[in-house]
Amino acid sequence: MMTSYFTNKRILVTGGAGFLGSQVINHLIENGVDRKSISIPRSRECDLRVWENCLKSVQGIDIVIHLAAKVGGIGYNREHPAELFYDNAIMGIQLMEAARISGVQKFVAVGTVCAYPKYTPVPFQEEELWNGYPEETNAPYGLAKKMMLVQAQAYRAQYGYNAIFLIPVNLYGPGDNFNPDSSHVIPALIKKFVDAKENGDKEVIIWGTGSASREFIYVKDASRAIVLATEKYNGHEPINIGAGKEISIKCLVEIIQNITKYDGEIIWDAEKPDGQPRRCLNTLKAKTEFGFEAVTPFEEGLRETVKWYMTNKIS
Repeated sequence: MMTSYFTNKRILVTGGAGFLGSQVINHLIENGVDRKSISIPRSRECDLRVWENCLKSVQGIDIVIHLAAKVGGIGYNREHPAELFYDNAIMGIQLMEAARISGVQKFVAVGTVCAYPKYTPVPFQEEELWNGYPEETNAPYGLAKKMMLVQAQAYRAQYGYNAIFLIPVNLYGPGDNFNPDSSHVIPALIKKFVDAKENGDKEVIIWGTGSASREFIYVKDASRAIVLATEKYNGHEPINIGAGKEISIKCLVEIIQNITKYDGEIIWDAEKPDGQPRRCLNTLKAKTEFGFEAVTPFEEGLRETVKWYMTNKIS
């Protein structure tokens, strides 16, 4: 749907070549943004951990949508806690400051559900964000991203700066990261089952007990939410971005096993961590503030993701 808000706006999308960023750019173009008005700094040429690169990247920009992040699943988080904290914190802090002093009109900071306390009551409400410490394996990443909320609110209080903070739940969809060293749960499971079926493996080993729950949002829904918030939300409170539906890992495994038609045995490795016990967001504020609701049925999104992996995987 075309909107006049983005007319003649120059937009910087960090992480714009990535899984979520490429979909955000598609939605911006659908909303009337000229592709030539969108700047995408590539990490190879523009390391946002370097202050001078942050300053260069925001010159002449009206809106920053900050999606760039160093991310991974539970295993990656356990092995790289220092990098996940430093890289994510320094990128966000420097980029927002560069945007402010360069006269960028609006800064859209995209955080993570990992910022919530480990034992947040379900469904997670934004008011619970500071009521405890995050799940240990996610804490360095989650806290680094949450510092952008502190920064955004501080900048709004002192400078009147228009910075907003969004909290997306776990994403999934075509184009996701299927690297077993750094992927999240859905692409990791899809890869396990598709590869096991093709290789004729008699069993698939899954981390944890299956008792933990998660919520997932299809990447196209998440990108639509971010573009809507960029246009319509200018408040100081953080806003959850999710589908508002919870599923156990055990049930998720069964659905993916069914979609991939794998008929071998499932082995649960209970020595491995489950991560945060439960995750499910209250998404009422997103609906109230900027009219967002997720629309993609979960199994439909999973089928599209499996199809994409089977078509695009490198053997």
